[in-house]
Amino acid sequence: MDPLTQSVVERGDLAHLALFLWASASSGLLVWTMRELARSNRRFSEFVNAVAKLNRMFGQT
Repeated sequence: MDPLTQSVVERGDLAHLALFLWASASSGLLVWTMRELARSNRRFSEFVNAVAKLNRMFGQT
């Protein structure tokens, strides 16, 4: 067992360990979600630019 985990278990702070793991997982998911949102916005912007380029090519405004 990991020394840190063993220390927490010996002191009886399982609730603190569970809370730390939950907070870490939540923060990781938030970072991943924000990164995916930024990628999605970038792809949408590229799509809008491509549509605008096509409109200019076909003479539509």
